[in-house]
Formats: sequence, C-alpha cells, structure tokens
Amino acid sequence: MAQTEAEKPGNPLVEVDNLSVRFPGGRAGFWGQQHLHVHAVDNVSFTIQQGETLGLVGESGSGKTTLGRAVLRRVPVHEGHIRFDGADITQTQGQALRQLRRHMQLIFQDPYASLNPRMRVLDLVAEPLVVHGLVRNRDEAADQVAELLDLVGLPTDTLDRYPHAFSGGQRQRIVIARALALHPRFIVADEPVSALDVSVRAQVVNLLQDLQRDLGLTYLFIAHDLSVVQHISSRIAIMYAGCLVEIGPADTIYDDPKHPYTEALLSAVPVPDPVQERQRKRIVYQGEVPNPMMPPDGCRFQGRCPLVTDICRRQTPPLEEKSTGHFAACWNRH
Repeated sequence: MAQTEAEKPGNPLVEVDNLSVRFPGGRAGFWGQQHLHVHAVDNVSFTIQQGETLGLVGESGSGKTTLGRAVLRRVPVHEGHIRFDGADITQTQGQALRQLRRHMQLIFQDPYASLNPRMRVLDLVAEPLVVHGLVRNRDEAADQVAELLDLVGLPTDTLDRYPHAFSGGQRQRIVIARALALHPRFIVADEPVSALDVSVRAQVVNLLQDLQRDLGLTYLFIAHDLSVVQHISSRIAIMYAGCLVEIGPADTIYDDPKHPYTEALLSAVPVPDPVQERQRKRIVYQGEVPNPMMPPDGCRFQGRCPLVTDICRRQTPPLEEKSTGHFAACWNRH
C-alpha cells in the first residue's frame, strides 16, 4: 500500500494507490509511428479519512483536477487502484458505477458554466433525484429542494428563478445544493471559490466547513490559493507535473515545508502586514516545466531545483516520511 497510509489510523474512506492517468497525445516520428501520451498523473498515492479535508495544491497543469476526476471515475485510469470505503472501484462500470456516484459528488469551479441557464433552480437541484429514481418528477422533489436551499443559505423563493438572476456566490450555493441532493459521503471540490469575488470566498468556504461538520462530509479540496487551502484543510498534498511531491498536516506543511517546490509556493502567498511582506524572501526558480508527453527520468522538478544532484536525474525520489505524518519526495531533504 502507499507510504501515506501511515498518516492516520483506521480505515480510510478514500484510498488512491499508485494511480496514473494518460491521455492520447498524437504521434511523432517521420512516419508517425510513435504514439505519444500525456502523463497527466503519475504514480500518486494518498488516503482520506472519513470527515477529513485533504487540500490538493499545485500550479495550473500540475494534474490536480485530473486526479480529482479520476478518483470520481470520470476519466479512465491507466494504472493503479482507487478504493472507496474499502471496495476497489477502479474497474467499476455500468449500473454499479451509477449507484456509486450517489456517494461521490463534484463541485465545479465555475458556477456560471455548470448551471444550465434555461433551467429553473428547482429543476437544477432536483435533476439528480429524478435521474437516480428517488422521486418521480421535479414537482415531487420541491420540498426536498427547498430544504437543500435552506441548508446552503438561500431563500426558498428562489425555486422558480433562473441562474442569471443570482450573483456568483449564490450560484455556487446552488451548485453545492445540487451536489448534496443525493446525500453523498465524499465530495471533490474543484477550485470552488476561484471564480468568486474575494469578499464572497470566505462565506463559501465557511459554508463548506459548516456542511462538513453537520453532515459528516469528506472533502478533496482542489485549489491554487494556499491561504484558502490552509483555512479549510486537515492535511495538504502538493502536486507538481503530475506527481505528488509532499503531503502532511496543514500546519506542518506551512511551518516546515520539506520540498523546494512547496517552499516556492508558500513564498508567493501574500501577507497582510506590509512590514512582514517586505521582509519576506520571495523564492523564484528558473527553468522549464517538464514536457508532460516526454517527462524526464528521475525527479520532475530537477530542471528548476537548486538542490539537484546526479541521483535526482537518474532516479525518481520516493515519497518518504521526513517527520511524523509528513511525507516528501526529495533526495536531498531529511
């Protein structure tokens, strides 16, 4: 099993073991005989306990969204295993997968794009209930939808209104209500506040925390805003170029990062105090991000890392425990 299994005792709700995802990347060579693949996710392992929030952080193109969708079985898995509540769901198909998705839901990044503008709020939130046969029609679901809207802080008189009548924060609350309609146990929140105004982000994050406390939800919270991730997450995982480079308790990641890439990410987080901000050291690494269709041997971060040595270019560093519950993939950090 993955190294990170030792992070917390008990049986985790979600287990990801050596997961890899590939996408077709066209052909290369004079006659096009070489088939290329995009290495979107490579050999990633982690666990999430029931009621926990794992924050997943990385720059654009790091593979975090692909990883979240793979865990939900929305993109094909190339290698590895995904277990939900102890059952291997890697190859689950058909009706079994349909039933499984009642327990695993997704909150999309852009509330403007994820809501059909031609459907009323009642229709939008009731749709999962109708599709899964829990109600016969949308009108029958009206009472349940009203309860869901009240749960996410929206008045029930919004049932007959359309998405264009709401602000961005209100739309995201509708998206959250729809995700909760089937009473899931696990939710992948894919940058749920990045498209919102700064003044609204804290409200939505607090709502997600309240729902977790009241409903016992488990989150995989994907984001690039490290301040938001620190506020909501129990543990934090850092991705770079499709690989997991560090994972550990949120406070430990922020106070004592072990991977050079994590240090650079944290140095970019703004500090409200202007005096402290001027005194901070901003870490900027030179170099290129590796080509996802032809990743290098060894560490993916070798082209930008100031600590790179020969072994970094030859062998991929394992995700090792550097301190209690804190894992990092770096040959030169202990």
